[in-house]
Amino acid sequence: MKGKFITFEGSEGCGKSTQSNLLYQYLKKRGKRVLYLREPGGTSVSEKIRKILLDTKNGSMKPLCEMLLYMAARAQVVEELIQPALRSGKVVICDRFLDSTLAYQGFGLGMDIKDIKLVGNIATAGIKPNLTIFLDLPVKKGLKHRLECCDRIEKRALAYHNRVRRGYLTLAGLEPSRIKVVRVEKDKFDTQDKIRKIVERYVI
Repeated sequence: MKGKFITFEGSEGCGKSTQSNLLYQYLKKRGKRVLYLREPGGTSVSEKIRKILLDTKNGSMKPLCEMLLYMAARAQVVEELIQPALRSGKVVICDRFLDSTLAYQGFGLGMDIKDIKLVGNIATAGIKPNLTIFLDLPVKKGLKHRLECCDRIEKRALAYHNRVRRGYLTLAGLEPSRIKVVRVEKDKFDTQDKIRKIVERYVI
């Protein structure tokens, strides 16, 4: 693949969407050819799956079903958008990717990590990010931003979200060369400055 693949990860309310979009705008201004996506989503099919996954009415959804739906949405966006963009030499920025499933359904729900990785390798066609930014923020602080708009995942217990955060930190410890832990600052531009320095050093 000629292009570079950058993903953003983090628990609820950490500012992933804001920070990933700021980086997207920054790279565009520098003349980079950039594709910006979110997961689950990015394509018509994937966005429909997203609605099912986040709908609070689907409270009876089982962990295996949840994991497979995330993978289905991912498989679609990988084949339809990510692969072609990377082949053409673009920088792809994605708000969440496979690490999210490992953290949320693996560490969070207790699913077997090996099983998730096996399915994930198929869904991603073996594509792995060149760089992953994990935005670290205490869970309680992040959830405060979600009080008025809680989806099915956000509504889960605090203990669940703490397991997710610990899962991310475990993954970062296993792959320190790819996953960079960035502490979220009060000023979003201070956080963005740290992210840009990492991106310029490792990817661009």
